Amino acid sequence: MASYYPPVAFHFRVDIDGLTTGDKDINFQEVSGLDATVGEYTHNEGGENRFVHRLPDRVTYDKLVLKRGMLVGSALIGWFRDAVESFKFDPKDVVVTLLNADHEPLEAWNFVKAYPVKWSISGFNAQGNEIVVETIELSFQYFTRMEVN
Repeated sequence: MASYYPPVAFHFRVDIDGLTTGDKDINFQEVSGLDATVGEYTHNEGGENRFVHRLPDRVTYDKLVLKRGMLVGSALIGWFRDAVESFKFDPKDVVVTLLNADHEPLEAWNFVKAYPVKWSISGFNAQGNEIVVETIELSFQYFTRMEVN
């Protein structure tokens, strides 16, 4: 019998600076964009024709994408509205935490100085029975993997 079971992807928490932990405003059904890529550039060395030197360059990140059922009167959407309508940006740290079966943190990622860049809602369909899902995309400077005790 295996002594280690990989964590499940459906038990997580999102915390955003300025929004309380127990608030329904930070309940999400899906989080994606936890990607980091080290860029590289090539350098051709004169006289060396067998290969090209590959050297590391800047790290790039995808946008953090949060999905949830649409919430009317949301403070998070108010944050987005300020960015779009008033072009006022208030960067906030966002922490995504993967939880175990006892609701304790397994791993956590801190997204530094995140701000909203895109908001969309699912289409409306009179013949369907789906809930309205809103998608919020956040850009950020970088993210770090946090130590979890």
